[in-house]
Amino acid sequence: MNLRQLSLAMLTLMGLSASAMAASSTDLTLTGLLTPSACTPALSSSGLIDYGKISQQDLNADRGTRLPVRYLTVTINCEAPSRYALRMGDNRDGTANVNSEIYYGLGLDPSGNKIGLFSLSFDPKQTVIDALPQVYGTESTSGGIAWRTANSNPIDIGSRSFLGFTDTAGSTSGPVAFQSLSSTIRVDTIIVATKNLDLRGDVHIDGSSTMEVLYL
Repeated sequence: MNLRQLSLAMLTLMGLSASAMAASSTDLTLTGLLTPSACTPALSSSGLIDYGKISQQDLNADRGTRLPVRYLTVTINCEAPSRYALRMGDNRDGTANVNSEIYYGLGLDPSGNKIGLFSLSFDPKQTVIDALPQVYGTESTSGGIAWRTANSNPIDIGSRSFLGFTDTAGSTSGPVAFQSLSSTIRVDTIIVATKNLDLRGDVHIDGSSTMEVLYL
């Protein structure tokens, strides 16, 4: 199996605009795979979900607050039928208040407290691939060596597992090759209890993750 990250799409969650600067440096190693067919992912609204200003009074003091569910459309178009999987990278790694590969961080408040988390899920029933009459989701926790039995249940996209799609229910052979995909991503966001946050000033919701297309 040849696996390379060649295509990216960015998802950003925010409340109030914020910026950050870093002055440290590190080595960069660049690798890749020349392939006769490239796939280009894209997210609606440029991958931006903006919850605007949220009043402290609208948040729970002693338990997490679930923000309204949001949806994004994702399209992936390939120059030719290609076999690939999807994975998310957490650009705020370590800031989710629950340690799981399906939860992505929202950054930290001014006192270094974790603000909350968000998760992303695909629904195979809302996924259109080429002219296939039905689509089923599958995932691999072994880097593409073994695949979960394909089914039509909603599936979370993780930062370590591979997510793919096939046209055969019950298949354990992983994703099939296809050229175009259109689907809806559900975004669930939870803010931690306000008793665990420093709310003496504005707190910026600053979630960010990157969708990777991994060629198999």
